[in-house]
Parts: sequence; C-alpha cells; structure tokens
Amino acid sequence: MAWTDAAARAALKDVFAAAVASADPRIVLARHLPDPPAGGRVVVVGAGKSAAVMAAAVEAAWPDQALTGLVVTRYGHGHPTSRIEVLEASHPVPDAAGAAAAERLLQAVGGLTEADLVLFLVSGGGSALTTLPAPGLTLDDLMAVNRALLASGATINEMNCIRRHLSAFSGGRLALAAAPARVVTLAISDVPGDDPAAIASGPTVPDPSSFEQARALVAHYRMDLPAAVVAHLAQAAEETPKPGDPRLGEVDYRFIATPRLALEAAAAKARALGLTPLILGDALEGEAREVGKVLAGIALSARAHGHPLPGPCLLLSGGETTVTIGPEVGGPDRGRGGRNGESLLGCAVALAGAPGIWALMGDTDGIDGSEDNAGAICAPDTLARARAAGLDPRAVLGRHDSYSLFQALDDLLVTGPTLTNVNDLRAVLVA
Repeated sequence: MAWTDAAARAALKDVFAAAVASADPRIVLARHLPDPPAGGRVVVVGAGKSAAVMAAAVEAAWPDQALTGLVVTRYGHGHPTSRIEVLEASHPVPDAAGAAAAERLLQAVGGLTEADLVLFLVSGGGSALTTLPAPGLTLDDLMAVNRALLASGATINEMNCIRRHLSAFSGGRLALAAAPARVVTLAISDVPGDDPAAIASGPTVPDPSSFEQARALVAHYRMDLPAAVVAHLAQAAEETPKPGDPRLGEVDYRFIATPRLALEAAAAKARALGLTPLILGDALEGEAREVGKVLAGIALSARAHGHPLPGPCLLLSGGETTVTIGPEVGGPDRGRGGRNGESLLGCAVALAGAPGIWALMGDTDGIDGSEDNAGAICAPDTLARARAAGLDPRAVLGRHDSYSLFQALDDLLVTGPTLTNVNDLRAVLVA
C-alpha cells in the first residue's frame, strides 16, 4: 500500500493502542491470581498508577471472596471498587497523602497469621505514591530528594536504590510488616529488565542494594540533598532485608504485564497492518534526545539500504530514557515536555525531514512526565511546519520544550490515563 501521512499516523496510533490493551489488568490479571486461602483472611493492598483498576479486576475475579484492604493510586487514576478502598496521592512528586497511605498499607497487613493471604498489587509510580520517610527524615526531605533524582539523569534502577534506603515502606519492608502471612505480588512492570526490587522500589522483595551503593550514586550524580538525608545515608543504621532473609519467607512474585509483552502485541498489530516489525529491545535507556537520534539513524539505514530490514517496516523499542536538566536551563528558560517528547524531537531533528519516515513515542500510562499527553507523533514535514510556525526545533530541544512544539503542530498524543503502565513505547514507521 502507499503510506500516506494519514495512513501512517493511524497505523502508529493503532500499534500504540494494541500495546496498551495488552497490559490492561481487566483483561490479564485474573489468570495470575493464586488460590484463595481455605480458612484465612485475604487482605489486598497496592500502590501504583494501575492500582485501582487492578483492585477492581481482583474484585471481578473473586466476586464471592471476602476481601479487605486498600490501594493508593495517582490523582485522577481512580476506578470504582466495592470492597477494596481506593486512595489517591501525588505523582511524580510525593505528598502527605502518599505518606499517610503508606502508613495505612503497613497497618492493613499487620497482625496476620500464616493462614492469611496478602495480595500486593503493584505498578509503576508506586515509589512516589508510598513515600514514607525513614525515622529521622521528613516528607520535605524526600520531596527534595525526588526532585533531585528526576533532574539528575540517573536511571530508574539507580533512583530506586536511593529511595529504598530513605524509606520506611520500600525495600522489603511491607513484606516484613505482613509476616508470617503468605504474600503474593501481582506486578505490572515499568522498569528495564523487570527487576522486582526496582518496581515501586520493591516493598515485598529482598533488597540486593546497600547504603554504600546509594551513597556512591549520590556522589556520582553530584546530587545536592538535604543534610538530614546525607547524614541518614552515612549512618546506615538499619539496612534493608537482603536475599535469604528468613523473615520474608518464600517470595511469590508474578508479572501480569511487562514491556516485552506490550512490544510483542505491538508487533502483532504491525503485521496485521502490513508492516514488518523489528523489536530492538524492551530496556533501551540513555539520554532521551540521544536515543531518538540513534533510532533516526536506524530508520535512515532501513530507508536507504534495507538494513536492518527493508520497508515497509516498524522499528519498536521500550524502556525508559532520561532527561538531564543542566544548570544553564532553569526558571523561565526551562520548557515543558517529558522524556518521550524529547526523544521524539531528537529523532525528528536527526531525520532532518527525510521522506517516508514517521514516528510515535509515548508513555503507556498516558502521561509523559507531568504533562497531559502520552507523547507525540512526528512526520517528514515536522521540522518544516515547526519553522513555519516560528519555532527553531534545535533551540526548542535545547531548552527541553518539546511539548510546546508538538502542541503548536497539533501532534500531541493525548489518551488520558490508561490505568496501566509498561513504560515507554517507541515506534518508527519506515515506508
């Protein structure tokens, strides 16, 4: 078929929708549930952007099972439930509601027995939503840490190493509070490599990292942290539980959705649309604009030489890039936009208007950073239209203002909260 602009854009949106649908808890959660206990209690707790809809899926799968519990999700990401309470808190910057929710989650799993079951529902965003300071620290301290982490350029795994050592909830501490009850975790992964210790900072699994590693990361990224935080990391008074700790019992951790499964669903949709898909990886990391530049290079090679495959094809990748905000960009000079918009603009600049190449990059939770869009779409005429609108794409990229450019071109991808989160999806269509 001839790939018109309209057809290419529609195909990219269909592929993104297929990836999101593959991670919908209402479709995939039930088959991963354990058998309910014969005589004990069932307590459901959870945290993350998908926590509310996951709770609703549990209720639907167990309509006659006695359930108690509560989950915390991001403001605006709630979903109707009847037996499991839903709380809302702030993400990505934590607030007092999240700290209070974390305390209530710990209380909900206290005083249980070996006959009881704790079902922990976890998804991306759980770290910020359960930010409960370790003794001696305040919420303001951890909010300052979170801002420093988001601007540092650290990977999500590195961020969570630091968070676990400043928390009274993460790094296996929820499982400690639930002992000796059986704990089963149902997880939607949003981290590269699907590491359980990194998803929401691992409240129900042992922590393989240490205070020493957390201190090294702070030094490496030259983070300016509150004095109380620096002192807490230096004292290393109470290390997180490590692999083999008998207090945690046998870890039962089940993935119901992952970036890889979402990419496979996207690839299947691409084939149905007449495109040959190539999954480049589910854990691509790095500076967002540089990842975009690399993807542009691969697309240009496919277009010109048929390598790594000829068109019409679709290059797919997942993972989580980072955006490092330099000291020269701040205040009124700092623009709007998340990592997907920045990666896409970096890709568009590198493509330099090459014909026959379109791209979509978006966060599967529907929110790119803290804006109202999931991501955006670029086309062969993106740079020309931007310049016609009085925008300099390179200058816009320099001040991290991708949202404003794609908004001016009416090329934002706006889905609203999808109630799931398997990290970012990047799709480059080569006609």
